[in-house]
Amino acid sequence: MKFAVTIDPNINRWDLIRYAEELGYDRAWVPDSQMIWSDCYATLALAAVNTKRIEIGTGVAIPGTRIAPVTAHSIGTINQLAPGRTFLGIGTGHTAMRVMGQDPMPVKEFREYLRVLRSLLDGDAVDYSYRGRTQEIQFLHRDRYYLNLDNKIPIYVAANGPKALEATGAYGDGWVTIGGAPSEISDKLERIHGGAAAAGRTLDENFQTSVLTAGCVLRPGEKLTDDRVIDEVGSWVTCELHFFYEIWKKYGENDDMVPAHFASVWEEYVDRVSKFSLPEDARFRQIHDGHCTYMQPEERKFVTPEAIKATCLAGTPEEIIEEMKAREKSGLQELNILPDADQAHKVYRDFAELVMPAFR
Repeated sequence: MKFAVTIDPNINRWDLIRYAEELGYDRAWVPDSQMIWSDCYATLALAAVNTKRIEIGTGVAIPGTRIAPVTAHSIGTINQLAPGRTFLGIGTGHTAMRVMGQDPMPVKEFREYLRVLRSLLDGDAVDYSYRGRTQEIQFLHRDRYYLNLDNKIPIYVAANGPKALEATGAYGDGWVTIGGAPSEISDKLERIHGGAAAAGRTLDENFQTSVLTAGCVLRPGEKLTDDRVIDEVGSWVTCELHFFYEIWKKYGENDDMVPAHFASVWEEYVDRVSKFSLPEDARFRQIHDGHCTYMQPEERKFVTPEAIKATCLAGTPEEIIEEMKAREKSGLQELNILPDADQAHKVYRDFAELVMPAFR
């Protein structure tokens, strides 16, 4: 089992990655979301020249805001600074697109994006369509090392739906998911392997699997209702609440889309959103305020024990270790932690000291 952190990309706090390296973490993921954080590649560049061992990459890059050649070029540049320890995580764009009131990239377009990325990062020529015109493109000036394609840059795909999972198998070197019981992980890996087979690929033991979540290591006597626990996981829980609200609205306020762990607070949360100051078509700016960074104080009451249990990894060290070993047996290879930005140092340290040793 590998251990990773996802940071909130703050150009002034790139040293969180160096801190994670010092604690023994294997990877650091840096999200790409232009409306709420610093630029991910600038943050990665600073981390690249100030770390030695930890693997670094996007967590995840967004196809809807950067064309495929630009994404390949950007991560190739980071690979020149951190050769052999750079990866590209990529997804359809939940965060970066929804904070602009837009939908993530459709899976058909995403699959095509992955096809172009795969070829470019392998150093190959590839047909690329831009504004209705298709041309064969390939990186030039390779001998001058403006970017590094000699050291392989693995592509880790964030996916959950069946078509996206199949695309992961066709073009990815790994898979990123959120949460998921062991049985769910196994089922999705089966879909990924099916996508690989359909594309003429066979995935071996080097195919990486990672779960992104928030976590809190409970101290003796602590409960999920305690302030420290809510402080550490609240931004993640409310981020999921915001996501499901968007899905609920998209499907005509269909209550079947409301997860059971949010049922007890749903009516109150919907009422809260209805009173936002912005017009309904602009409320995404208020809904996603604090997204995966901090918890809006007014939303603390929505972080219930049921929601924490369903969306986070919170428990005693023994409980967390047991849960991770069960997921490991189902095919999971990495735990990736995204805490509240103001709690990051403490959460990283707790997992490094109290959970990580059981897997070393």
